Amino acid sequence: MDDARAVMTGIGSCLPPDVVSNDDLSRSLDTSHEWIHSRTGISRRHVVKPGVSTGDLATAAGAAALESAGRRACDLVLLATTTPDQPCPATAPQVAARLGCAGVPAFDLSAVCSGFVYGLETASALIRSGLYGSVLLIGAETYSTIVDPADRNTAVLFGDGAGAVVLERGGAGTPGAVLHTRLGSDGTEAGLITVPGGGSRAPRPDPHGPPSYFRMEGKEVYARAVSTMTRSAREVAEEAGWRPEDVDAFVGHQANARILRAVARRLGLPAERVVCHMGEVGNTAAASIPLALGWAASRGTLTAGDRVLLTAFGGGLTWGSAAMTWPGALRPVTAVEPAPQAV
Repeated sequence: MDDARAVMTGIGSCLPPDVVSNDDLSRSLDTSHEWIHSRTGISRRHVVKPGVSTGDLATAAGAAALESAGRRACDLVLLATTTPDQPCPATAPQVAARLGCAGVPAFDLSAVCSGFVYGLETASALIRSGLYGSVLLIGAETYSTIVDPADRNTAVLFGDGAGAVVLERGGAGTPGAVLHTRLGSDGTEAGLITVPGGGSRAPRPDPHGPPSYFRMEGKEVYARAVSTMTRSAREVAEEAGWRPEDVDAFVGHQANARILRAVARRLGLPAERVVCHMGEVGNTAAASIPLALGWAASRGTLTAGDRVLLTAFGGGLTWGSAAMTWPGALRPVTAVEPAPQAV
């Protein structure tokens, strides 16, 4: 079909049960609930138990999304993550096998906090091309394993979790259709968000030595995120022919409530149309948008045919936006605590 589109037919999520509140962090860091919440909008975050990996969360969320869609498998599995189970091999093939999808193509996609939107465009393009009829797209992260627990600038921000969606081939007029996407990057600013060690440029010489932690230049990232997400979201909304008053829900990457509010103001969107979920889960990077979508759908915030505008900004630097409609009769499924994979 000429108007072929990827259509969302299922959504699932998984949050580990252990919760770290702002008050918990204040016992080991020079901070307080008031300081964290006033600057970020975050009150608590979920963290994995020792031995639980990104792949475990991804498997649980993927199974939930397949259940939501009424499917047993998909033709392709994509995993957007910054925290794979190991540098080699990729985590996605193991997730696919655990889901009963052994034999289908599966690969990891690394675009940090923009990962889910990058995955959405990739899945959409592959479905529209006719190569695949269905794609399971998962965003999953365990940032608690790469954040310095003594650094209050990053330790207070991030949480662990996974969100997943099933995309199938349909038409542009089908509720749930991904209508337009737009991606971008700027590698000249790669140093603003990094995990500096562990790769070929700076391998860790002693596997038993201190870990190489996630680092971020917060003030610079804040300014770039606001301006870039605004521009990207405006461009994709214009491609869809949407005016600000046409957007029913704005779902930005859940990094900071102040960023979301600033972008919404610049786009001319009222506060009540902004989906803000990070207060309960923190910044879950590539998992944040699907987790926010599932949360909003479970609360009845999203209804069939709603026009939904997505946008994200992350390390790389990378960014991306998407315009989609919300599917009808979609039942979000939340997974129970994942079991660690035997190794």
